[in-house]
Amino acid sequence: MAAQADTLDIDNLDFDPDALRRRYDHERDRRLQPRGEDQYLETKGDYAEYFDADPYSGEAPSRGPLTLTPDVIVIGGGFAGMFAAYRLLEAGFDNLHIVESGADFGGTWYWNRFPGSQCDIESYCYMPLLEETNYMPTQKYANAPEIFEHCQRIARMFGLYEKAIFQTRVEAVDWDDRTSRWTVRTNRGDDIAARIVVSATGPACIPRLPDIPGIRDFKGHSFHTSRWDYEYTGGDSSGNLDRLHDKRIAVIGTGATAVQCVPHLGRSAKELYVFQRTPSSIDIRGNGPTDPEWANSLPAGWQKERQENFNDVLTGQPFEVDLVNDQWTAVFRSMKNVFFAGEGDAVEGAAREELERLNEIADFDNMNRIRARVNKLVQDPAIAETLKPWYRQFCKRPCFHDDYLPTFNLPNVTLVDVSDSYGVERITEDSVVANGKAYPVDCIIYATGFEISTSYRKRLRYDVNGVNGQSLYDHWKDGRRTLHGHSSHGFPNWFLIGATQVGVSANYSSMVDEQALQIVYILKELRERGANSVQPTLEAEDDWVRVIKQSAQDVSDFFDACTPGYYNNEGKHRESTAAFIDAYSPGVNAFNRLLQEWRGKGDYEGLAFR
Repeated sequence: MAAQADTLDIDNLDFDPDALRRRYDHERDRRLQPRGEDQYLETKGDYAEYFDADPYSGEAPSRGPLTLTPDVIVIGGGFAGMFAAYRLLEAGFDNLHIVESGADFGGTWYWNRFPGSQCDIESYCYMPLLEETNYMPTQKYANAPEIFEHCQRIARMFGLYEKAIFQTRVEAVDWDDRTSRWTVRTNRGDDIAARIVVSATGPACIPRLPDIPGIRDFKGHSFHTSRWDYEYTGGDSSGNLDRLHDKRIAVIGTGATAVQCVPHLGRSAKELYVFQRTPSSIDIRGNGPTDPEWANSLPAGWQKERQENFNDVLTGQPFEVDLVNDQWTAVFRSMKNVFFAGEGDAVEGAAREELERLNEIADFDNMNRIRARVNKLVQDPAIAETLKPWYRQFCKRPCFHDDYLPTFNLPNVTLVDVSDSYGVERITEDSVVANGKAYPVDCIIYATGFEISTSYRKRLRYDVNGVNGQSLYDHWKDGRRTLHGHSSHGFPNWFLIGATQVGVSANYSSMVDEQALQIVYILKELRERGANSVQPTLEAEDDWVRVIKQSAQDVSDFFDACTPGYYNNEGKHRESTAAFIDAYSPGVNAFNRLLQEWRGKGDYEGLAFR
């Protein structure tokens, strides 16, 4: 029997759903930017410093080009790359290397060291391989240094450091049909001929900038939050930014990163200006230390069980108990998620319409609670109104913080609403200009996120040229094409781990391990057969693309009504497929079961070995 959902008296609502729909539509329309994703700059060329800079390890030490002929090259040293390497080594693929642009493992947790950074998914679900490393997080939501240290722990325990090529970026991979190998070109001039390439670069690895006129005219200091400059700010990831006491700081962006770093900036800076296009929804964080008695009571397999339980709650599947029991799961206890309805209990027709209506009302009620929380925590009614999110809860990634909203009560903190002007107007030598007013600042901090749902050419940041020199991006010009998200026809022995045409979850680590297991299963068969290459058939790829398009329609309809953001590709998701629409909508647990059933059949359906 499923756990009881939190209840709402539908017949005695204290709000008008029609009025809220109109308000949501109005707030969406005034933020729709005609340029879509083109309102952002790529961090290359004139803006490469925002990507290339490594304030934590400095310039890469000089070395000569490497000449290597590995069986496997894994691109990326974050969660996905570590899972891939761990599973490959476990299966006996010892001749592998991991190419990583940072100077250590961690991926986003190597780069994102801004003050206040922590995971927004429960640590016990999010931090990978806890049982395998015999580690228990110190808090329900771990801070960034602890997550980074855990990545290092994984790398040490499983021999990943011996396989790493750090501070190196892949620029292109080219398939050579004569040798059945990929030529891997890097920014260090390396000569690498790999049988297999596993691309595991992750969704939040390429920072982006807003395309604001005059951005290069600014004479003060500036950096992206993923390249935090503690030499300038002082302090560390816990705050205490003691070098800002006489500085005027601008933060552009109010997503999850800004929510975490703004409280520390507000406490330290002489003046802080926060430029906001769309407010985030800010719910209770409720962090706390790990109970050692609870930790010692956990049976074997507890982390996998917890991850799957979390995903079941978020996808509206039956569950006996909410193991995580936080603000993520609280939202979904009040509804059966209509995106995912249908795995074994399809809801159609009038019943589905009624379910959609009830879910929308539950969402309205939850967002009313979040907006009421703004009133409680922000003293100035006008500022409070500006900080209220007017959209459905999952139009943007929800945020959880106990100090962000009260920061706007500080006399040195100014919220600048730029929702009516598509953002900041321009930047001058010494100011940020918004709504016709110049705000003189010493430093601009760009909390403007990553290339998460933009074109894959921007996200991978390296060229993939397959059979007969065909570009992967040309193959995907009308939308991404894969079998089960992991490989594409015409690109033998090239595999992808990430959020492309797979079951997605708010908990990234519960996605990537099963994908790594799937790839390793295929490669073990490649090895057993003594074959040179493996790739999907065109028919299998067509079939999977058809499944994805059919399953994504409900999600696409939902995002039509959303305020613009990276979830819906800045309101242009129907023109260029966004990450969370190009997904297997029954969710990650259903997708993982699909892969397990596919492997269980043992016939490698849809793959062509040569």
